Amino acid sequence: MSTELSNGVVTAATDDTFAAAVLDNPRPVLVEFWAEWCPPCKLLGPILDEIHAELGDRLRVYKVNSDEHHALSARFEVLAVPTILLFSGGELRQRLVGARSKARLLEEVDRALSS
Repeated sequence: MSTELSNGVVTAATDDTFAAAVLDNPRPVLVEFWAEWCPPCKLLGPILDEIHAELGDRLRVYKVNSDEHHALSARFEVLAVPTILLFSGGELRQRLVGARSKARLLEEVDRALSS
């Protein structure tokens, strides 16, 4: 399985790579749980690509295909896609369900990281 998504921008996290990529990462990490069949996930994809490109030195962005990685979805109680989880210091800081604008997503991330 490829570690890059079709757009080649945001890296996929898998059952095997999640702990090192997300939980052990010294930077805050935004993780989108998504599915190929999910229209809102397709809308969110380019927004996450932009965030990754603009803030990659301060905030890591990963995607988890919830259809392929059931254990991760179950572990983090992902019941709907897209679900966005924000981790900092290996701890879950924020859970967001559903697509949103880039501005709103960044506002919610900033608020969660500053609290």
